[in-house]
Amino acid sequence: MFQTIPVQPSPDEQAAIDPGSSVQPQASSHLLDDPHEWSSFGRPAHQNPQAPIPEDPTESPVWDSFVVLEGMHCAACALTIEEALKAVPGVEGAEVSAATRRARVVWRHAQVLPSQWMEAVVRAGYHAMPARDAFAREIRQAETRRALWRWLVAGFCMMQVMMYAWPAYSARPGDLSLEMETLLRWASWVISLPVVLFCCGPFFKSALKDISQRRVSMDLPVAIGMLITFVISTLGTFDPSGVFGHEVFFDSLTMFVFFLLTGRWLELRLRDRTAGALEAVMNRLPDSVLRQLPHADAGGAEFERVATRRLRTGDVVRVLAGEAFPADGIIVRGSTHADEALLTGESTPVSRAEGDMVTAGSYNLDSVVDVRVDSVGEGTRFAQIVSLMESASLQKPRLARLADKVARPFLVVVLLAALAAAVWWWPVDHGKAMMVAVAVLIVTCPCALSLATPVAMLTAAGTLARGGVLVRNLQGLEALASVDMLVFDKTGTLTRDGLVLRALTPAVGQDANEMLALAALLARQSMHPASKSLAKAAQEAQLPASPWQLDTVQEVAGSGLDVWVESADKTRRRHLRLGSAAHCAVAELAPEQAGQSVMLAEEIQGHWAPLVQFHFSEDVRAEAAQVIADLRKHGVDVQLLSGDRAAAVQTVAARLGIAQARGDCQPQDKLAAMQAAQAQGHQVAMVGDGLNDGPVLAGAHVSFAFGRAVPLAQSRADFVVLGDSLELVLQSLLLARRTLSVVRQNLGWAAAYNAISIPLALMGWMPAWLAGLGMALSSLLVVANAARLARALPLQVADSNASDPAHLAPRGTVMPLTQGGH
Repeated sequence: MFQTIPVQPSPDEQAAIDPGSSVQPQASSHLLDDPHEWSSFGRPAHQNPQAPIPEDPTESPVWDSFVVLEGMHCAACALTIEEALKAVPGVEGAEVSAATRRARVVWRHAQVLPSQWMEAVVRAGYHAMPARDAFAREIRQAETRRALWRWLVAGFCMMQVMMYAWPAYSARPGDLSLEMETLLRWASWVISLPVVLFCCGPFFKSALKDISQRRVSMDLPVAIGMLITFVISTLGTFDPSGVFGHEVFFDSLTMFVFFLLTGRWLELRLRDRTAGALEAVMNRLPDSVLRQLPHADAGGAEFERVATRRLRTGDVVRVLAGEAFPADGIIVRGSTHADEALLTGESTPVSRAEGDMVTAGSYNLDSVVDVRVDSVGEGTRFAQIVSLMESASLQKPRLARLADKVARPFLVVVLLAALAAAVWWWPVDHGKAMMVAVAVLIVTCPCALSLATPVAMLTAAGTLARGGVLVRNLQGLEALASVDMLVFDKTGTLTRDGLVLRALTPAVGQDANEMLALAALLARQSMHPASKSLAKAAQEAQLPASPWQLDTVQEVAGSGLDVWVESADKTRRRHLRLGSAAHCAVAELAPEQAGQSVMLAEEIQGHWAPLVQFHFSEDVRAEAAQVIADLRKHGVDVQLLSGDRAAAVQTVAARLGIAQARGDCQPQDKLAAMQAAQAQGHQVAMVGDGLNDGPVLAGAHVSFAFGRAVPLAQSRADFVVLGDSLELVLQSLLLARRTLSVVRQNLGWAAAYNAISIPLALMGWMPAWLAGLGMALSSLLVVANAARLARALPLQVADSNASDPAHLAPRGTVMPLTQGGH
């Protein structure tokens, strides 16, 4: 029986593993100065992600850290935080994303510590915390709750104020007495106070920060508009006979605050559902885990609960059903099913038993298992995936960088335009002059422009990640959308690793099933790809075991096997060879068959006689032909460049319908061919295995590294395909085209909205409440439009398990493989 001994964690560990802890992240930022905490929210800069974190973190002079930011709402906020961080001595670089509200900070620990550059963020008016902190999700949820409360209060007050304002709109001259009108104004003023003091709090707070630090953000013109509206309406209430006593605008104030908060709350929810997916991935690992005590034996194992970051290679941990595996390792006790969708994009659970590998971040679905840890922390594939997603989420595509550059100058122009409008209308009507200025301030806020590109790009990247494709370079989405030529490598890309037995040619008088079972008996003693294929074919055909037993086995490197077998009663012995025709000293039975073949021969009276010839082909992916046909339908030319033998390349190209194929290519030959296509004006994408295609992947306009075995840290590709289906390349292309279309729609809408709204506001035809509604709807529209990209990938290729006639050999003496095994 297993025995679990709960151990009370230390206060530091308790804070790490208990989300309900009373320790506040801002108050404990100095704890992050401990070098052993640096790996919890970053890694040594310029280090291979597959390398483990050094025992002494100070061995690396520069660290790369990721933090979540509070209090930012726009591109101008992102620029402010970047400038504040870069001004700190020792901070070598900073990237801030307004769409994900995250920052990447590169810092040198000899000059600055995390608490110091986090304090710079606080001085700029914002808050920062480690991206993988347990508090991050709680704080985001609390922010959403506060936004919901402000929206509810604003909605309730708006309805009350509108009820008090309605008589003034509907009454005819003489219907309303002065006392009644004054009473309604005072009632509206009282009801508007919660809106100004509570609901408008974030806008005023952000504006005060801007003024104190002499900067401009998107909240500044909005706050000025709110303040002007409330002040002139208050003056009209207190002094009905004064300059502004003709009309009050409490209804407009409460309406546009309500509309702005509606847009901001919905935008917050949509952001959490799209860009917030990164946080969900990063927090996938458990905070703590049951670790077997060192002195425990296998019969009565005892476990203690420790923080996940304290695991070391060789530890044995117990993973409960429903928990995520905390590290890469091997199951040493128990069996279960695991959800590895994060790593492969496949949602179907996979069976895992004793001796099988499990990966950090995948979920244990069925039962309790014990796992021996092989890799921890940054050495796991999960950590590499998170690192790639973090880097991509902070990248700024070209169009987003352009929007960021124009955001601040545009806001200055907005303030000047509002001032000019007020001056122009002042001689006509003082009250109307101020309300026209308010409308200009609100309606021209460039929120939609700053969100148009990054939200769409990040949503598409999240959709691809869920489907099994990691985006290393966010700019690659824009480049992929314009690709018109796609170059494939062959091995590991169009074909799977290894060979497949497609047919066999038995000698006269020999039974195909008997020969396959006998050959499989020999083949199981070798690791050669052809031997593996023979053993697999016999297993899939469900053939009975061969009656012969192995006596002696000798493998001749590069040639084949030399084996003696004997009967079960040990009365008969046979001398067999499995390998090339030369090794078996026989002629091929079907020399006209193309591709690789293996002979099985027997020595009879001093001479070797062939028993059967096995015909192999490369295991071309079943979906490859359909994918290539669909690529052509979408206007993409397909080429094949491979370092394999020209004959093998031409065979694969003919089966897949690729007209332009070339073999015997060195990496420099592939690069030269691709550069020639680029010189002709083609936008070229390269799909390789990510290992020996480095120069070509780097030289293409956009590139894919294909296959689960790709070392993520070594690949130079823009996209890494984690799944095992070639259709992901096609789906990525189609999604990139949709993404660029959405970006263009968003930018077009933002530009058209401003082009139409600004003249209307300047002419006094747009009241403040309508300006607030327009601003909220414009931001909401671009986010909602981008959210359409969060749907499933755009295409499902036909069943990849469908039979492929090209796998069958020509009829005659050659017997194609069937379910019967011959």
